[in-house]
Amino acid sequence: MKIEINRVGFNELTTEIFHINRLFFEEVEISYEPHENADIRIEITLNQDDDHCVLAAVQVHDVKLTETWSGLNERAANRTDLQGRKAAIRRSVCTALLQSLQEMTGLEQPWGILTGVRPTKLMHNLLQKHDRETCLNILREQYLVNEEKANLLVEVAERQLQVIPDLFHLEREVSVYIGIPFCPTKCAYCTFPAYDIRGNNGSVNSFLSGLHEELRIMGKWMKDAGLRITTIYWGGGTPTSISAEEMDALFTTMHESFPDMSAVRELTVEAGRPDTITPEKIEVMKMWQVDRISINPQSFTQETLDAIGRHHTVEETVEKFKLSREMGLDNINMDLIIGLPNEGMKELQHSLDETEKLMPESLTVHTLSFKRASQMTKNRDQYEVAERDEVAEMMERAIAWTQQHEYAPYYLYRQKNILGNLENVGYALEGRESLYNILMMEERQTIIGLGCGAVSKILYQRGESDDEAGEKEPQRIERFPNPKEPSVYNQAYLEYIEKKIKLLDEAYQPLICKLQEQK
Repeated sequence: MKIEINRVGFNELTTEIFHINRLFFEEVEISYEPHENADIRIEITLNQDDDHCVLAAVQVHDVKLTETWSGLNERAANRTDLQGRKAAIRRSVCTALLQSLQEMTGLEQPWGILTGVRPTKLMHNLLQKHDRETCLNILREQYLVNEEKANLLVEVAERQLQVIPDLFHLEREVSVYIGIPFCPTKCAYCTFPAYDIRGNNGSVNSFLSGLHEELRIMGKWMKDAGLRITTIYWGGGTPTSISAEEMDALFTTMHESFPDMSAVRELTVEAGRPDTITPEKIEVMKMWQVDRISINPQSFTQETLDAIGRHHTVEETVEKFKLSREMGLDNINMDLIIGLPNEGMKELQHSLDETEKLMPESLTVHTLSFKRASQMTKNRDQYEVAERDEVAEMMERAIAWTQQHEYAPYYLYRQKNILGNLENVGYALEGRESLYNILMMEERQTIIGLGCGAVSKILYQRGESDDEAGEKEPQRIERFPNPKEPSVYNQAYLEYIEKKIKLLDEAYQPLICKLQEQK
């Protein structure tokens, strides 16, 4: 879809305008200059009156449609601080554009103008300032989120605060992600660092040697900084692709190096591929007191597994799940993906029926996303997926199933190019929620990433000063990725450790000084 945009009264918001259009059209090419071959011409006019009220008007020329919006609440409309003004302008322009395109296409967007990955962060920020009903009204009126999604956001945020009551007070704790980038095969939809463990992307032994060193050095830094660990998550790839002996050695180094392992609230191992699970690996995880594992079917239809490159059988998923249960692992997550190639309501219902026979403690329901670097996206014409309406119906069916079996939503995130503009939701039985999933999504504490492809999210200590509106300045978050390829990691991990420690020292210096003063 070729779209010509004429901005009147402003020159910014290029990214926001693109993402709003992307909600309605699969392929979007936007020009801010006259384009003779444009399919749609849109004019967006921004006005601000003497009372600082923001008014955005959208004219979609080819369909003779005009939509105006100035629905800012009184406080936001009259804010004079730069940050608040920018937010007000952004909402005004995006809302007018969204409403125009909804009227033009007949497509309703359940998430309104929210296009980010973490809408629950907004929900938490609202709940810190307003009561529940006011938050719902803000979501509906200012962000155009529909009733169902607004209620879902509130439910997830409130559940998270029940599960982690000190969610906003974890400054003296961090969580740790350990990335092990190997899998038996790479799934067609995947963009995570995942290399064939039999391949030549870098010696497994060399990678593990570097990871042991990173565990030791970063463990020492955490001890010296006086920080405790909230959660530890082994991800990848599939960590259980390595041998039981190699897993045991990593656990040994971790316990020797990390501060006060007895205080860690949760230790998870992503054992997502059932073809990597053995009795020996389960024994290792039990010995080191792993709290939670994932065994991910994605689908219980064999033809689908074959099509997406998961070289295990449905029977293997069931067999390894039961083996883990019998050997004493009593907190197991499963993932299902809605909208996989050639799957409709019949196949989803079959997956839910099979899941019901196993009843994992938690179930993450993903909606398929065409990630830019995935094999599926590069060869999209080879994969037939469900239409928008059917995907929405499938999501409704999955939600009904979780409600029927007393699973409650506890974390949520969204992705670009996700089918039906929907979401991914983690559901859990009471008391079986993943603490790491909540912390990673809500970005309320530092996550230190170790290993291949691991991304550290470093939260700087929040400043004491308020802005002109009496609100705290936004907290700075610095992302620091480790190399994705094992061969690069093997060559450069010491350099990356040094850079990471430099960032952490800068972020935690105020807290470290405060701790030293208290001593």
